[in-house]
Amino acid sequence: MPAPSEVAQRAHRRLSDYLSRHGLKQTRQRDAILESFLDTDGHITSEELYERVRREHPEMGSATVYRTLKLFCEAGIANAHHFRDGVTLYEREGHHHEHLICTDCGAIVEFESELVEQEQDRVAKSRGFDLVGHRHILYGVCVRSDCPRRPEAP
Repeated sequence: MPAPSEVAQRAHRRLSDYLSRHGLKQTRQRDAILESFLDTDGHITSEELYERVRREHPEMGSATVYRTLKLFCEAGIANAHHFRDGVTLYEREGHHHEHLICTDCGAIVEFESELVEQEQDRVAKSRGFDLVGHRHILYGVCVRSDCPRRPEAP
């Protein structure tokens, strides 16, 4: 996995290239939103990112953050996930992993599995496909003792 500074540099380059190709301007607002986004770990909603950005830039509007997140997805900087209840969660592009989601409490656990990767390639090839991408989301009920929706033991 690249160092955080490498990730930030690559994200800034991608954004700059994308904006240039599409005749869009590089703005202080977009840069501020990108910095806040890159400082997050895991998944974040547009509302959560807006609250983070607003702490340092109170003049920033929520619509600006939302539109900029969409732009980040188009530029290959972010991925949007629609895991639960119509809420879109965003995460940084670049580190491939899968997701386990608790249907009770909504907890999201990321995982990597070489076995899963190999099997999906085998299945695709056996059916005449060359994979260009995939997304695995596994749903279940977590067994965490601190799960807020876990029923009390009798």
